[in-house]
Amino acid sequence: QVQLVESGGGSVQAGGSLRLSCAASGRRLNGYTVGWLRQAPEKEREFVAAMTWSGGSTYYTDSVKGRFTMSRDNAKNTVYLQMNSLEPKDTAIYYCAADISTGRLTDPSVGGRYRGQGTQVTVSS
Repeated sequence: QVQLVESGGGSVQAGGSLRLSCAASGRRLNGYTVGWLRQAPEKEREFVAAMTWSGGSTYYTDSVKGRFTMSRDNAKNTVYLQMNSLEPKDTAIYYCAADISTGRLTDPSVGGRYRGQGTQVTVSS
């Protein structure tokens, strides 16, 4: 089992930045893909970003490329999502997810085997 706890959400104005953190416990994440999905009110869940823990390969949905960056801290078993140039359309609950399958994590209908409780991000214009 993998437990994921997100933090770092909040409210910012358009153009601002936030850094989300996702601390994992239960097991080391070697061999896993860890990432972020989001869900805005009355919208379907959307894949945002992912990173393979071992190789560090990253994947981003087109709408966040160049603005969002994932990173990890192996010692802390934690991943981060640095979000810059935030826009009102980024407003959503952001969920951290983990899965041994990158495909299952990046498929929003699945969203990974393990997910955290989510953290709210609100961007005002």
